[in-house]
Amino acid sequence: MKSTLHIQNLGAAAYTPTLELQKRLVDKVKKINTNADDAYLLLLEHDPPVVTLGRRGKDEDFRISRDEFARRGIEIHEASRGGEVTYHGPGQLVGYPIMRIDRRGRDVRGYVRNLEETVIRLLGKFDIPAIRRKGLTGVWVGDDYDAKIAAIGVAVHRWTTYHGFALNVCTDMSNFELFVPCGITDKSVTSMREILSKKGRDITVEQVKPLLIETFCEVFKFDNVVTDAK
Repeated sequence: MKSTLHIQNLGAAAYTPTLELQKRLVDKVKKINTNADDAYLLLLEHDPPVVTLGRRGKDEDFRISRDEFARRGIEIHEASRGGEVTYHGPGQLVGYPIMRIDRRGRDVRGYVRNLEETVIRLLGKFDIPAIRRKGLTGVWVGDDYDAKIAAIGVAVHRWTTYHGFALNVCTDMSNFELFVPCGITDKSVTSMREILSKKGRDITVEQVKPLLIETFCEVFKFDNVVTDAK
């Protein structure tokens, strides 16, 4: 079966219209005939920035009030993905894959592991060692691998995925101090820029995107890549 990954580069995008686009694509992908394996990968930076609460998210994880988030220009949205509270904003590469995992083993846990593997391999291409940690979804870096660099939270509707991953490339990390990231109090968060700056290097989201697409196709074994018009 031929598999094609459609890339949609959305650039800076607000949360609500992006979620609506995901849902439309979920409906579209569910209707694809059995002789094709077409999937979509939305790549974007959320702007205005947003804090999202997954299915286990709660206001108790906020360190400031909802009114203060609004004053700072940060939206708050409840999300149907798994996980707790996280942040999305400029300088963070967000990827929303929409694909049929019933054609790939009906294994949601395996799908999440493959998202982690994609980010781990990608970071390796920038000489950033990374791992997954048992019992903690996401990707971890640092001397003791106790700093989270990528968050993952997915939703699945009739074996079709949406939501996805968020990789901190060059985002303002101070925003993560406004809440308890993913409900974890004894670990830190970091970005590619924070790590590479110690080696005298800088990084941008646009530099990361092509290697992310390449690595995603390696892990998920897509034969063909098409970039759709925005």
